[in-house]
Amino acid sequence: MPAPGTTCVARYRRRVAASEERVWENVRDWEHLPWLHAASFRSIALEDEGDFGWRARIGLHPEGEIRLELAIEADAGRYVSRTLAGVGAGSEIWTHVAPADDGATDVDVAFWLPGVAPAQAASLGAAYVRLYTRLWDEDEAMMRRRASELARPLAPAAARDRRRLGRARELRERLPLCFEWAGAPWRLIDLDGALVAHAARCPHRFGPLDAARIEGGLVTCPWHGWRFDLPSGAALDGRRARLATPPRVEVAGGEVWIS
Repeated sequence: MPAPGTTCVARYRRRVAASEERVWENVRDWEHLPWLHAASFRSIALEDEGDFGWRARIGLHPEGEIRLELAIEADAGRYVSRTLAGVGAGSEIWTHVAPADDGATDVDVAFWLPGVAPAQAASLGAAYVRLYTRLWDEDEAMMRRRASELARPLAPAAARDRRRLGRARELRERLPLCFEWAGAPWRLIDLDGALVAHAARCPHRFGPLDAARIEGGLVTCPWHGWRFDLPSGAALDGRRARLATPPRVEVAGGEVWIS
């Protein structure tokens, strides 16, 4: 039950176009908050995580900080986000999760706030519903993209054959250019004057790198902020991960080939 002295100011119900497995994966994924939800959160510092869920200090956008505990009760099909300190301390957000038809998932969210005057309940509830609508929109897009990448079939050996991409001059005018090769997505870019390809899929949860920011030879994943050195493919910040080895890009006779 919600903590004594709290009032339910709103309910938010939604069918999410993602499987229950993807939803629970998303619930445990604290790391994406300041990246996927950059309009709402500016930082996160994990304190603890385990079977119980996780606790972290979260910087709010544009300012402020909270200490949040997300407690998972998987057997009951729910999780509870409790603000332990900071803005909105004492509030609890109860979310029930249930599988629906066609691989979708139903979520039912109740917002419980402490010390709410009756005249404030409606406006506070509306603000929470607006916030959670945006957060679930962003989460749903991520979950659907990840599910699509996980379902991507292996490519036949012939898909690795040498292939022409086009005229070098025309391709340079279209950079960065995304293309498929060997059953995987890649992006063609100009790196220090040379045409090179890099994986358009992050090795961590298959985040999209097809439109990711590149600065100083580094590409940053928009889902979790993982950074990779493009010449070597190595992850930075001590992470043991690498971008997939890209195809070789050759320019011959004004034509661009990959192999």
